[in-house]
Amino acid sequence: MKRILTIVLILGLSSCKEVAKSEKKVETDVKTETVVANERYPEALVKVFDAHGGLKNWKGKRTLSFSLPKPKSVEVHTVDLYSRRDKVEIPPVTMGFDGGAVWLLDEQDSYKGNPALYHNLMFYFYAMPFVFSDSGINYKPAEDLVYEGKSYPGIHISYNDGVGASSKDDYYLHYDPETYKMAWLGYTFTFGSNEKSENVRWIHYNDWIEVEGIQLPKSMTWHNYEGRTIKEAKEPTVFENISLEETSRPDSFYAKPENAKVVLKD
Repeated sequence: MKRILTIVLILGLSSCKEVAKSEKKVETDVKTETVVANERYPEALVKVFDAHGGLKNWKGKRTLSFSLPKPKSVEVHTVDLYSRRDKVEIPPVTMGFDGGAVWLLDEQDSYKGNPALYHNLMFYFYAMPFVFSDSGINYKPAEDLVYEGKSYPGIHISYNDGVGASSKDDYYLHYDPETYKMAWLGYTFTFGSNEKSENVRWIHYNDWIEVEGIQLPKSMTWHNYEGRTIKEAKEPTVFENISLEETSRPDSFYAKPENAKVVLKD
């Protein structure tokens, strides 16, 4: 499961992080049967999964794709949900993870961000709450989050040491007590550090769309904050051309192009 950018997420992603936690093992074989061990998860989290279409349904999907409209271009993000290989097309730049390395194709030397951070950053924010079913995760109850007089129960998520690029990160999933749909995500950012952080950023999830029986965000909104006090909203980040498929892209789709450079070895 995986982290944060400094420039690309100017819209309100200025304090994001790569929630990416698992890109270690590449599985290219198509699974014909999905077994979900719900006893691994807290009862409340299972109800959240169910409110979003169910973990078994999610694990039956292979490829997720969505686009992010930007002022000068449209970003297209594609992820293999089994192997977590990915590809991000930001004309004239392309980046991705081929199962062994993060690569960047930037023949005009125009990309100023960190591809090691960004290549799967938006996937992990977008694939909430299902990315919290990954392995190496610890769960415990979190203090309710109160916003505009309403209390949102929460689950505190942490990672075992060595899981992902920043296992010191903490996450706080808060859900609507009536619908069990995810409402807020709190997270810390410790990428590049071995120290825990007390600075929790907050994203509001309140705009859902059904895709192949799964509830996925149509948009999400970062908020200003002081501790656990949620303040004014920033501009929403909007997603378009959302698709979930049961089939995979060919290996060549995620492969490092000949002229691309490796920016991070797995």
